[in-house]
Amino acid sequence: MMALELIEKMNLNPGDRALDVGCGLGGSAFLMAVRFGLLVDGVDLSRNMLDMANRKRVAHGLEERVRLECGDCLDLDRPGYYDAVYSRDVFLHISDKARLFSVLQRSLRPGGTLLFTDYCCGEQPWHTEFEDYVKNRGYCLHTLLEYTRLVSEAGFDSVECSDLTVRFIQILQSDLDRIEQLDLAERVRTSLEQSWQGKLNRCQSGDLQWGLITAVKPA
Repeated sequence: MMALELIEKMNLNPGDRALDVGCGLGGSAFLMAVRFGLLVDGVDLSRNMLDMANRKRVAHGLEERVRLECGDCLDLDRPGYYDAVYSRDVFLHISDKARLFSVLQRSLRPGGTLLFTDYCCGEQPWHTEFEDYVKNRGYCLHTLLEYTRLVSEAGFDSVECSDLTVRFIQILQSDLDRIEQLDLAERVRTSLEQSWQGKLNRCQSGDLQWGLITAVKPA
């Protein structure tokens, strides 16, 4: 399970505070609370997803360990509050990366950890199809090297960027196999297959990459 693997990388202790940026339905936040004993704040812009996540939070009795809020992570003002900041494939939606990493760095205690995955890109020029894809989605993508620079400039140390594209391709191929077995309307199945196959093609072309970035706030 990818989320479990990534959370383990942060080397946190029970009772530590973590921020899940773009928490969505709360899967990673709940995992951090239940499996690792963390106190977790999740923030997301989608009120619909948070409503579903809150129902799960109550059903699992996690009201004291997980807080979920609808809001923009760029507006966070909790200096030195968190032991870790965690995010999965969210920052591609945020154009002001300098402000983003400044806010997250300020939110961490000294020695705190930043860990996130994100869609990244290969060096330009890109294939026309990929240029159109990025433009139509409104994504703000960076190469791994650019992410290294942006995170470092925000005041983080020990910045490490890993290219997980091969792993992403394996995940996409596995997802495609599962989609084929799902009991779905043909129209829905076709739409999902086309979306996943498009991601797979973009990864195989070298335009789309999947990156893992970790860093530490100086002690």
